[in-house]
Amino acid sequence: MNVDRITDKLNILADAAKYDVSCASSGSKRKNENKGLGNASNGICHSYTEDGRCVSLLKILLTNHCIFDCAYCVSRKSNDIQRAAFTVQEVVDLTINFYRRNYIEGLFLSSGIFKDADYTMERLVRIAKKLRTEENFNGYIHLKSIPGASDELMNEAGLYADRLSVNLEMPTEAGLKLLAPDKNQADMIKPMGYLKNAIIQRTEEKKLFKKAPIFAPAGQSTQVIIGATPENDSEVLRSANYFYKTFNLKRVYYSGYVPVLADSRLPALNTSVPMVRENRLYQADWLMRFYGFKVNEIVNDSQPHLDLDIDPKLGWAIRNMQAFPVNINKADLQMILRVPGIGLLSAQKIVSARKFGKLSWDHLKKMGVALNRAKYFITCNSNEFERRDLTGSNIKQFILATSQSKFLKNTQVQLNLF
Repeated sequence: MNVDRITDKLNILADAAKYDVSCASSGSKRKNENKGLGNASNGICHSYTEDGRCVSLLKILLTNHCIFDCAYCVSRKSNDIQRAAFTVQEVVDLTINFYRRNYIEGLFLSSGIFKDADYTMERLVRIAKKLRTEENFNGYIHLKSIPGASDELMNEAGLYADRLSVNLEMPTEAGLKLLAPDKNQADMIKPMGYLKNAIIQRTEEKKLFKKAPIFAPAGQSTQVIIGATPENDSEVLRSANYFYKTFNLKRVYYSGYVPVLADSRLPALNTSVPMVRENRLYQADWLMRFYGFKVNEIVNDSQPHLDLDIDPKLGWAIRNMQAFPVNINKADLQMILRVPGIGLLSAQKIVSARKFGKLSWDHLKKMGVALNRAKYFITCNSNEFERRDLTGSNIKQFILATSQSKFLKNTQVQLNLF
């Protein structure tokens, strides 16, 4: 292996991969058997830490050569950048070498399009297959599915990868046509439909036959770029909700557009999407998936944008003060989940604990309830904190006065492995 040559490729292709944020690995249960390398499990966490480090996937592109000219992409064919491409064996060797040095626990592999979808996807699948069958690697593998790839390749990819994802790129078809006229959203949706059906089928087979091969055990996900086109938060979340329901996605990732190219169709340079907008979309997404909220409760035609000052659950509560206060000792789980400051685990603890006695503020605090916001919306076995004469706007101001945003920084740094 030519070390200098490989290092140059790493610098180019790891930097190009940083714009893809959908690299979490939760949900995989691939077991290490026959003394293989690595072990993908729910314990693996891959996210940015507070100091900006990315832990702990090798996150690269196979190549930044691309036949498409998407206005928002740094790898677009008309962009004058240094190009590089790994061979299949180089990616395999890098993954194993980094793993053995304890730098990584798995591989996140995406790619530009060499000459067509199948040509590129076939190489991604070969990498995963070599890692599994030749290197006996049982660590986490996330492959980006190439839109337009054949069902046969998608099927093979699911046998070796823990998670597969197809990037929608733009929240709407109109936005995609504006910035990537050579692409077709139908080509992106087709593999999603195949993967949904294949995952369901293989799950049923696994119930009947213990030795049936696992297939994409961590499911499929997608990513949308926000801020490159003028879609509002309502359009973004409605699109995400549709894909969750239609294709059983595990996650939709929201990536704020980072202006890297001058183009009349794009926002001006140095006008990055505020990180807090990404955060609000993720919070709203969480409410839809785990808290029983419908999209039109979070955003609607009269309020198409999320409030950047406060989280969407607090925003809903302030707009619906008639639903409060909630008696924490009597309300059902679904209503408790709608109280600002009470998370999923805390709500479950409340429902379980109140069987043994009435709960007070001290009990709630010990359960992890954020009383600085919950106290305005609930009653319990105490009169302390209760101020029922406050309006929604008063409550918002009180909470803002005692809160500090976690999203002061607007940049993210990828771990430098080389």
